[in-house]
Amino acid sequence: MPGDADPVGLRADARRNRERIVEAAREVFAAQGVDAPMSAVARRAGVGVATLYRHFPTRTVLATAAFAEQLALCVAAFDEALADPDPGHGLYTLLEEVCTTQVTDRGFASVFWDQFPDALDHDRERDCAQEALARLVQRARESGQLRDDFDLADITLLFLANSGLAGQPREAAVAASRRLLAYLFQAFQVQRPGSLPPPAVMGPSLA
Repeated sequence: MPGDADPVGLRADARRNRERIVEAAREVFAAQGVDAPMSAVARRAGVGVATLYRHFPTRTVLATAAFAEQLALCVAAFDEALADPDPGHGLYTLLEEVCTTQVTDRGFASVFWDQFPDALDHDRERDCAQEALARLVQRARESGQLRDDFDLADITLLFLANSGLAGQPREAAVAASRRLLAYLFQAFQVQRPGSLPPPAVMGPSLA
């Protein structure tokens, strides 16, 4: 892959520039999405645009470097959910983590779930995630925790609904996301649990 995606062998000043760019990209992409201007990343990092492109000649290369750590955490979350002896709890915990990421880190959500071209070896990682999610759903269904008519596509509906909260302030978005998930997960289950999380304080009321 072109560019200094691997920092090995860089001079100390070049390494520092690269680290600042990666950190700035995480912040800018999280707030504005992965389509944010590269100039905004350079400005946040305190480097020139030419310096940014010297290290990361394409947006894909930069996104790959910026979200490598989050990807590792995401893969670990799927592994932990599959290892949970309670299939329903494992599925809920994973969905909560994914939904929270959706509303707090627009960049990573776009890269991992929305098929940003070529980033993070996307096809392989997405296929693995879908397979793990299907296994989690199957385990929960076989244990009698999900309705007979539940479909994996219902989780896609959850993610689509949840993504609409991304423009809200972080605290409100997380609270609303958790309440939305609790509502829908109750509908998914054969036996519905008790109380929901409290309502989030959102924008202007429609009431």
